Amino acid sequence: MSEPGSKHLPRRWLGTPYPLGASYDGTGTNFSIFSSVAEGVELCLLGDATAQGRRDEVRIDVTEVDGHIWHVYLPDVRPGQHYGWRVHGRWEPSAGIWCNSSKLLLDPYAKAIEGVIDWTPACFGYDFADHDKPNFDDSAPHVQLAVVSDPFFEWGNDRPPATAMHDTVIYEAHVRGLTMRHPGVPDELRGTYAGIAHPAVLNHLTDLGITAIELMPVHQFVHDHRLREMGLRNYWGYNSIAYLSPHNGYSSRGAMGAAQEFKAMVKALHEAGIEVILDVVYNHTGEGNHLGPTLSMRGIDNAAYYRLVDGDERHYLDFTGTGNSMNMRHPHVLQLIMDSLRYWYLEMHVDGFRFDLASALARELYEVDRLSAFFDIIQQDPVISQCKLIAEPWDVGEGGYQVGKFPPHWSEWNGKYRDTIRDFWRGEPAALAEFGYRFTGSSDLYEADTRKPTASINFITCHDGFPLADLVSYNDKHNEANGEGNRDGESHNRSWNHGVEGPTDDPAINELRARQKRNLIATLLLSQGVPMISGGDEIGHTQGGNNNAYCQDSELTWHDWEHVDEELFDWVKRLVHIQRQHPVFRRRRWFQGRQIRGMDDMAWLKPDGNEMDNDDWDSGFAKSVGVFLNGQGIHATDSFGGRIVDDTFLILFNASELDLDWKIPGARFGARWVFVLDSTRPDVGTPEVGSEYVEAGAVVPVTSRSLMLMRLTDAGPSVGHPSTGRPATAAS
Repeated sequence: MSEPGSKHLPRRWLGTPYPLGASYDGTGTNFSIFSSVAEGVELCLLGDATAQGRRDEVRIDVTEVDGHIWHVYLPDVRPGQHYGWRVHGRWEPSAGIWCNSSKLLLDPYAKAIEGVIDWTPACFGYDFADHDKPNFDDSAPHVQLAVVSDPFFEWGNDRPPATAMHDTVIYEAHVRGLTMRHPGVPDELRGTYAGIAHPAVLNHLTDLGITAIELMPVHQFVHDHRLREMGLRNYWGYNSIAYLSPHNGYSSRGAMGAAQEFKAMVKALHEAGIEVILDVVYNHTGEGNHLGPTLSMRGIDNAAYYRLVDGDERHYLDFTGTGNSMNMRHPHVLQLIMDSLRYWYLEMHVDGFRFDLASALARELYEVDRLSAFFDIIQQDPVISQCKLIAEPWDVGEGGYQVGKFPPHWSEWNGKYRDTIRDFWRGEPAALAEFGYRFTGSSDLYEADTRKPTASINFITCHDGFPLADLVSYNDKHNEANGEGNRDGESHNRSWNHGVEGPTDDPAINELRARQKRNLIATLLLSQGVPMISGGDEIGHTQGGNNNAYCQDSELTWHDWEHVDEELFDWVKRLVHIQRQHPVFRRRRWFQGRQIRGMDDMAWLKPDGNEMDNDDWDSGFAKSVGVFLNGQGIHATDSFGGRIVDDTFLILFNASELDLDWKIPGARFGARWVFVLDSTRPDVGTPEVGSEYVEAGAVVPVTSRSLMLMRLTDAGPSVGHPSTGRPATAAS
């Protein structure tokens, strides 16, 4: 390629404003970019890197502009061509305008990106010595480059699993975390999309029984300068810089092969019956605050893409804690997000989206508005409105905690579920009534506007916070490795170390921790709503007490496949199987009646076998409750109009510090029950142990901090209580 200003320019035609970005059609490539502040735009074509890392550059003046969209068609440009944009115009940060043609800008619509940012001063639009002066150093050798991608892929007979939301079990995972240490994945595929598609990983996911994998951010993101200086990395990836490009660091085939490899991963997961949900970060970008680099949108049209402070346009409104917030009031920002969503759904075949800090997307002015333009556009879109749509219903701004307030057809990460179940099992007083609502799907949050239990994405742990093993092993965070003096991360974790902080050789404490993990997982998978398992929890992965491992791309966060807790994995697998086999645990509709107490299709029971009354719910010291779930009272039909019926179950929750003698309810609830699960003895109900029964009215011992699941049956003789071997006594 020739130097800037060379006469050896490629042929060019007028091109079209849409689609935005670089679009190869099999003959040539159309390029287009939106900027309402540009006085001139150059498309820059860059050649292969030399041994010194430099690239020849050809700059093409883009003269065609329609509705602030600058466009040109190059019939000789094929996939693999590196390119970027230079925008000419005013440089007036105090007015929110950052045009600086010395900065090579990344296409917001790039579908493939090569390289990394080296964070030299050339990456910044301003002079470090005087922020009111521009920096004219050429940034091209120091920033990521967009690459024209090949859109063609052989999908064959790929079909989305189209799993109903009430039948969904989600597994939250990180591309690197899931695969980096897996002994069955070849070294060259670890940490990549191809690693997830490898049979060793697919077999684990299918054996576990999950129906959807929710991938942490895979949009191209940048590693923060501060973290690089500390020898760390942005592991989680919540720092997007391009919304249509798969992150090149997760590709075993380089930038040009990233999209193809991602598509192959989706195809393999679909063949295994597993849907793909993407964790998407449309609330901010990796350009940071007014002191951040000029990499893309800041230099293209800063005031259009970002929320600025009224009257002080140099600075950004920040509802995300990352330095900037996307301007959801601007039509071209909304268009970018919708084009991105449609691209990932239609071209990449993903099945749904989880929106990070979704409250920030709903801020029309300052307050969160559930009728904002963003949700209006989603609602009317014939494609995206049919996806699985999940909100993280909070941001860091005032009034940002919006659990239960998102529109119909959306599901939400239910933070109240997480907090309540954690409190219940660590024995917090006055958690019982709240537990009742959370276990039955949180009707108090979602029922009023006709939403169903599937509005609640139930989780105990996720990427943010302690993993399950640490939740029961640490009272306090231990984030020293993050280099912030242990000041980062949540300090109120609702965790409990059960007597010793961190690892211990005490067998009693270890047994109790193991039982509590089983209690928490069982509660999650037996609750109404959509369960989400945090990847690694099922094998007992620990982060050593780090509850904010966003910067730890290491064995601290990669799943430890060498020390799998096989007993825990078998327990989780059994629970997933039970949940998927029995519709009584994944009802499409609410339990009958408007209250959670005393309904004919379910009942809440005290340890004495009687039903709960209002005084019992309001008792602050009560930490134990039984739940009767009537499989004949589901009151729902299948897609063919047939009535759905199921087995009837009884669950005994004892979160107290006391062993209890629990009276099985009387014959009107059922005559004979078979033990399915007992968290004090995880082999109960397995083929190795066999079936064990108890009669109505009998009294069984229930260990402190344990859970039992029983199924109504007409077969089998009565036997002793499976945990103790001593006979279940008849009620007096």
